[in-house]
Amino acid sequence: MAATPYDVLIVGSGASGGMAAYTLARKGINCLMLDAGPPVDFQRDRALKAVYDLPYRGFDKPGRLPHVLQANEFNANVWADETQNPYTYEPGNDFNWVRVRLVGGKSLFWARMSFRLSDYEFKAKDHDGYGDNWPISYADLKPYYDQVEPIFRVAGRKEGWPQLPDGVFLEDQSPDSLCVQKFKAAAAKQSIPVTKMRRATGQGQLASSLNLLLPDALATGKLTIVSNAVASRVTTDKITGLANGVTFIDRHSRRELHARARVVILGASCLESTRLLLNSGIANSSGVLGHYLFDQFYITQTVQAVMPEACGGKATRAMIGGGGYIPRFRNLNTRAKDFIRGYALDFGTGGTPSPDRLPGYGSSLEEKLAHYKGAGLSATTMGEVLPRYDNFVSIDPSAVDAWGIPALHFQARYSDNEFNMARDAVNTLEEVCHDAGFEVLSKTDKMFPPGYSIHELGTCRMGDDPKTSVLNKWNQSHDVKNIFVVDGSSFVTGGSQNPTMTILSLSMRASEYLAEQMRSGSL
Repeated sequence: MAATPYDVLIVGSGASGGMAAYTLARKGINCLMLDAGPPVDFQRDRALKAVYDLPYRGFDKPGRLPHVLQANEFNANVWADETQNPYTYEPGNDFNWVRVRLVGGKSLFWARMSFRLSDYEFKAKDHDGYGDNWPISYADLKPYYDQVEPIFRVAGRKEGWPQLPDGVFLEDQSPDSLCVQKFKAAAAKQSIPVTKMRRATGQGQLASSLNLLLPDALATGKLTIVSNAVASRVTTDKITGLANGVTFIDRHSRRELHARARVVILGASCLESTRLLLNSGIANSSGVLGHYLFDQFYITQTVQAVMPEACGGKATRAMIGGGGYIPRFRNLNTRAKDFIRGYALDFGTGGTPSPDRLPGYGSSLEEKLAHYKGAGLSATTMGEVLPRYDNFVSIDPSAVDAWGIPALHFQARYSDNEFNMARDAVNTLEEVCHDAGFEVLSKTDKMFPPGYSIHELGTCRMGDDPKTSVLNKWNQSHDVKNIFVVDGSSFVTGGSQNPTMTILSLSMRASEYLAEQMRSGSL
C-alpha cells in the first residue's frame, strides 16, 4: 500500500467523495479512496423478515441507537453503531449524530430532495447583516449545479423564484389533486409560493454515489477503493508541512496502515472530516476549526389536518393525494418581527392522521381514524439555523471509538431565532389550512434536537481571510495547500434547503480546480 504512487487520496465515498473521484478519475488522475465501511451487499443488507422473526418485533433493542430516531429493527444494520462510534455532548443538550458506514455513505439513504442555494444564502450578510458571506456567489456555483442535476436526473418545476433558483430539470407536469389545489390557492392569498418537490430520480431505486458516480470513476481504471479503512489522521511531511497521506486502521484486524498521495481530499461527511483534522492537529491556525456547527431544525407533522370532503371513505385519486414544497418566503423583501432568515415546508396529502396526535382511545379513536382515513394533510418544517461560533465540536480526551481514535464532543443548542421561526411556521401553516377549508386536528412547534435533519454543516468553513476561516473559496486549506475538504463542513450558511446538490456541486468545482493545479505543477 505505502509503495503505490497515488496522485490523490480521497477519504469518504458518499456524495462529496464520490463526486471528487468521478471528476478526477475521468481526467486521468490516479485516485485512492478510503471508506470506513464495507461494500454494499444488497442481497444481505436488504433481506426482508417478518415482524415475528425479529426479537424486538421491529422496534430494535432498547438503547442500541438512542440518537438515531430514524432507526428501527428493520434497518438497524444501516446506521453506525454508537457503541463502536461514540460521541459526547453537553448535559441536557443532545445532538443526534446520524452516520452510515457503507461504501456510498449517506447518499444511499437521503430523501433525494434536490435544491440549489441562492444569494440569499451565499450573500446572507449583505441581506440582513448577520454572520458572514460565502467567498463565492450563486453565479460561481451555477455552472456546477447545471452539470450535477442531469447526473442525478433531478425532476421539478421551473418557477423563476430568486430564493429557489431553477435548474436543469426533468420537467414535472404531473397534475395536482383538488386538495393540493385548494392548499395552493389559500397559500397564494398570503403570497406564499408552492411548487412540486424537486427530487433526484436517479436510476431505478437509487440516486447515490454508489450507482451514479463511482461506477464511472472505476471504469477509468484510475480509482482504487479500499473499504473497511477507518481513517485516523492526516500525516504531513516534517520538512514541507504538506500532507503526504492518511493513516488508517483496518476495521476488522485493527492493523494500522498508511497510504501516501500528493494531495488529500476529505469527503468523509461534515463532522468526520473535521474530527480527522482535529485529531491530526493541522489546518487550524484560524482557531475556528470545529466551530460554527449548524444544521436545519426539523418539526415533523407541524400541522395535521383533514379535507372534510374526503372523510368517511369519500376520497378519490383526483380529490386528494400528492404534495408539494414551500420554499422560504419570510425575510425576502420585508422583515419578520422576531427572527431573521427563513424556513421551508414540505407537505403530503392523502394519508391518515397519526393516532398519537388525536384525543381519545379505544373504540372512539378507532372510529375517528376510520373516518379520517385517506383524508389527511401533514407537513414538515425545515428551518435555517444561524451559524454561531459557540456551537462547536472538539475532541473529547476521555472518549475513543472501537479503533482507539478520539471521539467528538458536541456543544450545540438552538437560539431564540430558531424558536421564533418555528412558532411562525406552525401558526402560518395552520392559517393556510383553515383558509383552504381543512379541519386542523393537531399542531406543534416542537423541534427535534440538533442533528435530527442529518444535514450537519459548518465546522470547516470557507472564507477569504485565513484568520477567520479554514478553507479558501476552492475548498482548499489555507494552512496546508494540498488538503481539500469537499463536504458540508465547508458551508458558511445553509438556508432551509437540503444541502446535497450544493455539496455535489462544490466537490465538482473544487476537484476541477485541483486537477488544473496539478496539471500546471502548482500542486
